[in-house]
Amino acid sequence: MEMDTTEKAIGGIDAMMARAARELTGAEMIIKVLMEQKVKNVFGYPGGTVLPLYDALERSSIGHTLVSHEQGAVHAADGYARVTGEPGVVFVTSGPGATNTVTGIQTAFADSSPLVVITGQVPVALLGTDAFQECNITDITKSCTKRNYLVKDVAALAETLREAFSVARSGRPGPVLVDIPKDVQLAKGLFFEAGENISKKTVAGFEIDADDPKIVEAVKLMAAAERPVFYTGGGVLRSEGAGALRALAQMTGFPVTSTLMGLGAFPASHPRWLGMLGMHGTYEANMAMHGADLIVAIGARFDDRVTGALSGFAPNAKIVHIDINRRSIGKIVKADLGIVADCRSAMEAIIACWRKTAAQSRDMKGWYERIESFRQQRDSLAYERSGDEIKPQFVLETLNKLIEEKDVYIITDVGQNQMWAAQYLRMENPNRFVTSGGLGTMGFGLPAAIGVKSAHPEAMVICVCGDGGFHMTSGEMATAMSAELPVKVLILNNGVLGMVHQWNKLTYQNANTQHTKKAQPDFVKLALAYGWEASSCADPQKVEKELRALIESPNARLLNVMVAREESVMPMIPAGKPHNEMMFALPKT
Repeated sequence: MEMDTTEKAIGGIDAMMARAARELTGAEMIIKVLMEQKVKNVFGYPGGTVLPLYDALERSSIGHTLVSHEQGAVHAADGYARVTGEPGVVFVTSGPGATNTVTGIQTAFADSSPLVVITGQVPVALLGTDAFQECNITDITKSCTKRNYLVKDVAALAETLREAFSVARSGRPGPVLVDIPKDVQLAKGLFFEAGENISKKTVAGFEIDADDPKIVEAVKLMAAAERPVFYTGGGVLRSEGAGALRALAQMTGFPVTSTLMGLGAFPASHPRWLGMLGMHGTYEANMAMHGADLIVAIGARFDDRVTGALSGFAPNAKIVHIDINRRSIGKIVKADLGIVADCRSAMEAIIACWRKTAAQSRDMKGWYERIESFRQQRDSLAYERSGDEIKPQFVLETLNKLIEEKDVYIITDVGQNQMWAAQYLRMENPNRFVTSGGLGTMGFGLPAAIGVKSAHPEAMVICVCGDGGFHMTSGEMATAMSAELPVKVLILNNGVLGMVHQWNKLTYQNANTQHTKKAQPDFVKLALAYGWEASSCADPQKVEKELRALIESPNARLLNVMVAREESVMPMIPAGKPHNEMMFALPKT
């Protein structure tokens, strides 16, 4: 969105005159606004059109993490944002620097992660001339940002940046891009101090109270339900609503399931926890959803990986759908009652209304007995043990045992490694499981782990990767070393693009679709070259020892575990099937 800079500069000038003003360059203004917003660190890669910005940054107290690739900068900022709730900030130059951010921006957009991406641009006079390293990044990113700006006048710069941070935080969070020509960074103008600090997430307009008719109706439906389920997603975490969800489940006695993006909002050890649902979810979660008479969806969007074939999804359930994004409600599955609200506000309102009206849940003994029968019928996470091969499930079960008493941040890449991590690492606390859900971005894991470690340098941060995804952004090992952010990497190495291989066996009976890695680097030697500690493991008897070494080392360390090549992620909902028709092994070929 290109700003009308004259109007922007004049509008509100009287109010600003009452505040302290001084002359600064555009680059200095950018840094001043970042300091107002309490930004502690930015992730970036310098270039010609952001040299003025980097010069101003050097004279500030804000830290900078120099990455190996611009995509890594955005993933790192995204990881930072997911565990802090504050926008991650990115600096990149124009042209390829800007275009290299697109995958990371779309990743954040799909998962509602707040970012402010600041791109350099060629001078205003050269716009549209195909100048060196010019590209129309605002048009390129229109579909994957909440809003974007091209700032042509230094007089509009500070207020535009403040607005960018507000947009990134407010409502459904997401990425915002601000494109700033080099001459605007060099130009001088009056900088007015902010009249109000907006460094906190705002949900203005999305609060709801206990007397709202829709909340009252939701409570009536909940009290009447005999087979209810809370279906929760990433919106619970984005709204900082984990505490409200736990209180709501305790009060109502309803069972709880979650999408991949919502893991950790409800403790995996809780007796009402059904496990993750969807394509690779537990049998009891999917069957409970199928047999429910009421589904209360909170901050989840009924994506295809959850519903399976829509024609067979939850055929007897009324649906209450709570989401801050109006367009999500009824988009895929028709809601009997839609509530547009911040998830935490809505849950707190339901709790207050439930208590106020003295609502009582129906006797759910029979419902829990039925859920237990699903568990007895199928142990969703059972797998065949092997004395010779290392099963990836065993690796993650062992890791879970070793970290269950520790406060650990788990970051995953995408593919089989991601699904096994979601299944076998039992998350007890919110915002401890970070993954790319909506876009499914291979290469996300390592740079996102660096961002998480930057946010919480004293915490243990473990990145679970496959060999394919890790290879995509392995150059960020240099970033971890130069920034002194000792993350830990666990590679489940099966020498194949695992999820592609699994789907290929299912759909095309093992025809060759170029999914096998005929050559790959020696990841241990690669890590050692970057200055990391590293080891490899191909013996099931040594897995626990190697995992202990990974966990106990104070340094950046990589463990490359050679796991069974033909192991598939099970259970799964086959393509085109409803969520109650799960398979537990691939058909024999």
